[in-house]
Amino acid sequence: MKKYDYLIVGAGLFGSIFAYEANKRGKKCLVIDKRNHTGGNIYCESIEDINIHKYGAHIFHTSNKEVWEYVNSFVEFNRYTNCPVANYKGELYNLPFNMNTFYQLWKVKTPQEAMAKIQEQVKEANIVEASNLEEQAIKLVGKDIYEKLIKGYTEKQWGKKATELPSFIIKRLPVRLTFDNNYFNDKYQGIPIGGYNKIIDKMLEGIDIKLETDFFANRRELEDIADKIVFTGMIDEFYNYEFGTLEYRSLNFEHEILNEENYQGNAVVNYTEYEIPYTRIIEHKHFEYGNQPKTVITKEYPATWNKGDEPYYPINNDRNNNIYSKYKELADREKSVIFGGRLAQYKYYDMHNVIEQALNTVKSEFKEDK
Repeated sequence: MKKYDYLIVGAGLFGSIFAYEANKRGKKCLVIDKRNHTGGNIYCESIEDINIHKYGAHIFHTSNKEVWEYVNSFVEFNRYTNCPVANYKGELYNLPFNMNTFYQLWKVKTPQEAMAKIQEQVKEANIVEASNLEEQAIKLVGKDIYEKLIKGYTEKQWGKKATELPSFIIKRLPVRLTFDNNYFNDKYQGIPIGGYNKIIDKMLEGIDIKLETDFFANRRELEDIADKIVFTGMIDEFYNYEFGTLEYRSLNFEHEILNEENYQGNAVVNYTEYEIPYTRIIEHKHFEYGNQPKTVITKEYPATWNKGDEPYYPINNDRNNNIYSKYKELADREKSVIFGGRLAQYKYYDMHNVIEQALNTVKSEFKEDK
């Protein structure tokens, strides 16, 4: 008899949901994480009585009522709506691209005028078949929006020229002919009151947890203590990089306490010119309508990923997708390992996607109807 039914590698959203649901069904779980805290990338650190999104802005949004009710069963959410602002060389524009943006750019006041302006610029570009991101973006929204609000930001984010990036990255670019600054179209949106830690803490209540524990440094011992493993780390590392290393983009965060009440008047301001090295500044207190006397801002710098760095965005080009498919073949044959989450499935997931996937995995594992 092994000590645990499940060893869960990673105390992020996927691992915590699985542990909570398995524990609810009478299974004994051990959750480990190499960091010194639970919560993965949604972890919040309290600074100056403000919940700081330590690993970048996390804004919850979904149109799935089941997922919305699920997260609200752990904590109450506020009504925060994501309305980022773009700063290009000191000029401010509303995002996503909408009538406010078009008025700020061209002083057009009707949807018809806005569409005419975009179509005029697309026609001038004379791009028949887009072969890269730059051509695709110009084909969708014209030259002005591309050069001011897409080009620099995208090249910083991916560490490549827009002409070297595949067109599919930007094919779903939203263009909204209304005066609506809401970034997401989802029905439900908000931030947990008191921060994301409240959700994870409730999920993991009464479950054995070991922090600062590296699965790979203690692999033999850890594999022997549970009947099954739920693995949420990098799938290529699990298989000792047998088919090669999957690539990611990484991020660095620079947190700063400021002795003022309100620094930028918005939670998220994107810096879209290439010359400014960070992609955005987050002012965390605005996620929860804070009125603390001080404020905390975070500058977010995209970075080249190397082994040992924190992986954030998978680079889903043909090379990496081919490598991942080989790892997935191995994973699909495993009888005692469950792979879940963005690193184990090499896919960029929003929070609601992770929750859907975790709940479906639970139903499948415990032979319940989805």
